This record gives sequence, C-alpha cells and structure tokens, in this order.
Amino acid sequence: MTSFATAWQRLRAALRERDAELRLCLRVTIAATLSLAVSHLLNLPLALWTVLTAVILTQMSVGRSLKATTDYLAGTLGGAIFAGAVGALVPHDSEIALACVLAIALVPAALVAAANARFSAAPFTAVIVVLAPTITHLGPIASAFERVIEVAVGCIVGLAVSFVVLPARAYDLAIDAAGRLLGVMAQQLPRLLGGLTRNPDEAAMLRAGEKIGEAFATAQAIALEGTHERMTYLAATPDLAPLLRALLNLRHDLAMIGRTTVPPLPAAVQTHLGPLLVRVGHEAAAYLRASGNALVARQHAAPRHAVDAALNDYAAEMAALSQHGLMRDLPLDAKERVFTLAFELEQLRRSFNDLERCFAEHCDLGNRKWPTQPHAR
Repeated sequence: MTSFATAWQRLRAALRERDAELRLCLRVTIAATLSLAVSHLLNLPLALWTVLTAVILTQMSVGRSLKATTDYLAGTLGGAIFAGAVGALVPHDSEIALACVLAIALVPAALVAAANARFSAAPFTAVIVVLAPTITHLGPIASAFERVIEVAVGCIVGLAVSFVVLPARAYDLAIDAAGRLLGVMAQQLPRLLGGLTRNPDEAAMLRAGEKIGEAFATAQAIALEGTHERMTYLAATPDLAPLLRALLNLRHDLAMIGRTTVPPLPAAVQTHLGPLLVRVGHEAAAYLRASGNALVARQHAAPRHAVDAALNDYAAEMAALSQHGLMRDLPLDAKERVFTLAFELEQLRRSFNDLERCFAEHCDLGNRKWPTQPHAR
C-alpha cells in the first residue's frame, strides 16, 4: 500500500510539472474533433484543412493563439486572393500550363512570406488553391473561396477552444518563466563570483551566461504573446515590460560580473574581499531564489535585509582598503577589475530595487478572473 501511495504521489507530481503541456494536449484534441464535426455539419468539401487549421492555431497560450490566428488568416487571404486571380486569368488546360500558373502564383507569395513571416501561410495557400481544383473539380475562384471558408472555420474553432477549454494566459506563463529565470540566476551568481577567488573554469562561465540568456529569451518571447491578450482586453493584468526591463538589467549585471572573474583577484585582495564575496554570492542567490518563488506565487518580493547587509559590508571593506592604500600597489588591470566589480555590485543593488518595485504590480493576481469589460487604467 505504501509503494502504491508513493507511486501515486510521484504521478501527481509529474502531472503537475506538465500541467501546461497536458492542457494543450486536451485543447488540441478537442479542437480537432470539434472542427471535424463542424466541417461535416457545414458540408465543407475538404474537412482536412479545417482540422489542420484548428490544430495549428491551438497554441500554448491564448495570446499565442491570437497571434497565430491573425497571421494565418492574413497569409491565407492574401495567398487565396492572388492565386485565385492568377488561376482565373491564366488558362491552364495542360500540365505545362498548370505548372506555369503554379509558378506565377507561388513566386510572389513566397517572396512576401520571406520578407514578412506574418504571411508564411501564403505560399501554402497558393499551392492549395491552384492544385485543389484537380481533385475537387472546382474553378480557381471557387477553390480560393472554399479555402478561405475552411480556414475561417478552423480559426473560429481553434480560438473558441483556446478561450473556453482550460485557457492558459500568456501572462501566467510569462510570470512562471520569469520565476524560472530568477532561479537560474540564483544558481549561476555564486559561480560567477567564485571565479574571483579561485581559478575559474572559463567554459563553465560561458555556459552560465548561456543558460541565463536562454531563460531570458524564453521569458521575453512569452511576454510578447501577452501583449495580444492585453490589446483585446481579455486579461486585466499589468504590463510585463517593466518586469522584463528589470530582468534584462539583472542579466547585464551578471554578465558584467562574469567578465571580471578572469583571472582571479590578487592574493592580497582576496584575503580581505574573498569571504565577503562568498557571502554576497550566497545572500544574493538566496534572495533571487526566494524572489522567483514569490513571483510565481504572486506574492511580494522576498526580504532583502541579508543581501543589503552583505553588500554594505563589502562596500565598507572596499572603502577601508582604499583608505589604507592597498589599492595603490595593485597592477592596473587588477585595480580596474576590483573597482569595476564594486560598481557592478552597486548596480546589482539598484536592479534589486527595480525588481522589488515590479513585484508590487504583479502580486496577488493569481486568483483574478478573465474580465468581461475592458480593464480600466
């Protein structure tokens, strides 16, 4: 019985970790079956395109679904209108003529899609409009019209499912991604500062920067999807731009700290600053980790007493070393790195201040409902 309970707990934990993916799986399945049913109800000649459209446009978040739908519709309309006009104006009774019509319709559509990713569906639509009549025995105009109707039905079904069936807001996904980014920063910051007091692993330092960059890129991409939700007044949520700027500043701070870690500081400086740097790294990492957890939980920022005290002690020791003349005996490049590090640690404190101000806008939002009226500002 104990083993069964343990297995059940592990299964529940695994399901919670994949909650967003499971929701998407359910939405895609419902969108596919519902679009098939609607296609048969409307007697659409090719239900395949309706189902494919609904599946393609049912994305991880509502914001991403809105973006994908508008782009897909724009590409479909443009490709269908142009290819339909080409097919109607250029005779193509033979296979060679059909190939020429396909080329004439496809080249401009492909060029537009290459210049603007929003119209990426245009070439695909042009091919379908030109070649579908060989299967459905419709004219070019009728083929273009059927294509637009099939895509429109798929768009409507995909969006409806995205809104109704366990909707996932881009805002919530972006906040979770920001929390994970803070966790990655918390993991990497002590390693970056540790390179000042021991021989650093330059490859490890590079990997640390790459991990932070990848986590930030993920959070930024998801946050951009939230703009589509806010523009349609579908979510009464704060603007994510200030939070992204604060996270970007933190990323820059950690990158600059990493640049000061090769080679290690001179032994005379390490004796005075080494233990303080270890303490700053430990307290700052603890603050970032707690802040990430608080952000995901929509709570206020974690207390900063310990990290502020560590930064104050480091600044005081730096002032004492300068006063006693120890800095004058250092090589020029070591002196520059010591003062650069002191400046970057103060910048880190300012970035923590910005992050704390952003938390006030995003706390206590976990239980908000989707509004039915535009959010008043």
